[in-house]
Amino acid sequence: MFTRKYSVLLATLLLAASGLASASTLQDISFSELPGERAEIRLAFDSPISAPQGYSIDQPARIVLDFSDVENGLPQKKYPMNVGDVTGAVVVAGGGKTRLIINLAAAAPYVSRLSGSELVIEIGSEASVSSVPQSSGQTASNVATSDFAAPVKTNKAVMSGPAITGVDFRRGDAGEGRVIINLSDANVTIDIEEVSSGIDIRFMGADVPSELRRKLDVMDFATPVKMLTTAVDSGGALVSINAEGEYDYLAYQTNNEYVVSIKPLTRAELEEKKKQFAYTGERLSVNFQDIQVRSVLQLIADFTDLNLVASDTVSGSITLRLDNVPWDQALDLVLKTKGLDKRQIGNVLMVAPAAEIAEREKQEIETQKQLQELAPMRTEYIRIRYANARELFNLFVGSAGKGGAGAGGASSGGAGGNARNSTGSILSDRGQAIVDERTNSIILTDTEEKINDFKQLVDRIDIPVKQVMIEARIVIANSDFRKELGVRMAGDAVKTNSSGSHVHEFTGSMEGLYANEDGGVTGTFYDTNGDGELGSHVFPANSLVDLGVFGANGNIAWNIISGNFLLGLELSALQDTGFAEIVSQPKVITGDKQQATIESGSEVPYQEESASGGTTTAFKDVVLRLDVTPQITPDNRIIMELKIDQDSVSGVAANGVPILDITHLETSVLVADGDTIVLGGIYQTETIKGESKVPLLGDIPFVGRLFRKDIQSEDKRELLIFVTPRIMKSDFLE
Repeated sequence: MFTRKYSVLLATLLLAASGLASASTLQDISFSELPGERAEIRLAFDSPISAPQGYSIDQPARIVLDFSDVENGLPQKKYPMNVGDVTGAVVVAGGGKTRLIINLAAAAPYVSRLSGSELVIEIGSEASVSSVPQSSGQTASNVATSDFAAPVKTNKAVMSGPAITGVDFRRGDAGEGRVIINLSDANVTIDIEEVSSGIDIRFMGADVPSELRRKLDVMDFATPVKMLTTAVDSGGALVSINAEGEYDYLAYQTNNEYVVSIKPLTRAELEEKKKQFAYTGERLSVNFQDIQVRSVLQLIADFTDLNLVASDTVSGSITLRLDNVPWDQALDLVLKTKGLDKRQIGNVLMVAPAAEIAEREKQEIETQKQLQELAPMRTEYIRIRYANARELFNLFVGSAGKGGAGAGGASSGGAGGNARNSTGSILSDRGQAIVDERTNSIILTDTEEKINDFKQLVDRIDIPVKQVMIEARIVIANSDFRKELGVRMAGDAVKTNSSGSHVHEFTGSMEGLYANEDGGVTGTFYDTNGDGELGSHVFPANSLVDLGVFGANGNIAWNIISGNFLLGLELSALQDTGFAEIVSQPKVITGDKQQATIESGSEVPYQEESASGGTTTAFKDVVLRLDVTPQITPDNRIIMELKIDQDSVSGVAANGVPILDITHLETSVLVADGDTIVLGGIYQTETIKGESKVPLLGDIPFVGRLFRKDIQSEDKRELLIFVTPRIMKSDFLE
């Protein structure tokens, strides 16, 4: 019993895994034009697929195809096209399905066929009946997101004809409201329309059971949808969605389920919508024949709760039929039709002929100009706190020097070195300014209005600049490995008397044979019968083989000493491993957009020939230098113009000029506040394998090792440059 149960479970899991593994991917889409103003669309998949399910829509004209177990691998979502009746295509994916929406200029028949891993769709007047099921009067769009909250209670009913069997409401992950409508017949004709109160969905010829004819208050779900109303009218079933605020909606159908997703617009989406359509007022519908313009303006004022002031010259009548139009667009249409214009101040709307408003504004400008010319002058002393008064003043100087004495020039005055110049467009024609560099102040003489304008401008510019600390770390890591194995041999022989009555005694040290001591090792002959010293002989050092390791850490010596000959053998070995890390860490603090330089090092002297033929002492800079210009972006990231130099002396040339190792980096980089970035890296490896040997003897197997010296070394050098910028916090910047 248990074995059978687990077998069934295992088979189910294997089938599910095989189904997931068999999912296809849409890899390419292409368009082409066929004779008779027809269009052909080819979809390429990475593996064969099953026939898609789909339908066609009359208003707006579209063809919708749904592919099960197909992933979307296309790089973009929208594909514009202008062939025959096809204007473009949209590909969306979600929930393991992919949907193709073909937008048409007018409803047209189509034919689809599968050819291996390709689906070919022909659209046009000569196309026969589609091989994909169709139903007219539907709207399709994106696939909705997964549900977030539990649905509103669903009621279902069974009817004899087409009917709505259930209405659910759910909240999606992105805060969208999802209206889910269950149908008894998937082929019912659907008409969706955006109205002033929201969205109306009509199911032509469908019925609604009595228990579903009601209103659902869904305001507590925190979505744009506030109320759902399900009812029956003369055309069939009607579902009204009452939505508020700025939103966009998507609608699609899957078998017997019709879903409408109402998503609130983000700030970026709202700005994009305003660029495409400038009117954002609440929508209204009006239908009037020969109505007075003043009455239309009053109607719009009542609709928007604005106060209306209309000029006496506003007259005439107009005929209007506007359906679901933003009120500000309706107002603009009325004003443009009758040659009127508007000005809105607070919640007061003033309407008058455009010429009258233009003339009134022109008179106001002339009046203000006359008042400015007659306004009394006064002097204001403005202290500049953070900026340089002269640099700040130069920003305001007009190209044409005007404005009283000292205009267009500069003069010194007093201990402060005053300068006088005109600021052109900032001050009035009668105004003038004096810069006192000693106190970092600007003295203004002008009207009250111009002085206030100047002070407001200075308050915005004269602010503390953010400080940035830049920390650079230059890491140089060196590692080396050296291994040597060598041999040295020394030996000599002397002749003794035939009787063998003499012995040979060494008076030197054996170490001298391997240390290349001058004179070698001295030996002395003695008579075995006690006759004393008979003679001496000097054994030369390293007289046979000298392939030893210099500075060896280990030596093994083997010596044969006889009465008349000497033979010495020394094996020497060396293995050396080293690691060094050099870290340079310059730091510098500077202001936003201000260059800073830090330099540390020394000057290396050397002798060079002078022009007169003698010698002179010259110097080379060996320094660690950091040049940086930071720029703080509005999102608190930092753009840095960097130049880093690090030099070191690696040796001296034959003419005495020092040889420098130069490390140089120059770049521009964008880094987040407090993040560390690696700006550059150099990795060098030097490997040496060498062999020294006695010709012929060194090639003898096994024995040749006594006549050979092996050398193996490896040097590694790695350079990394790290930079970390930090925006310094300060109380006066808050």
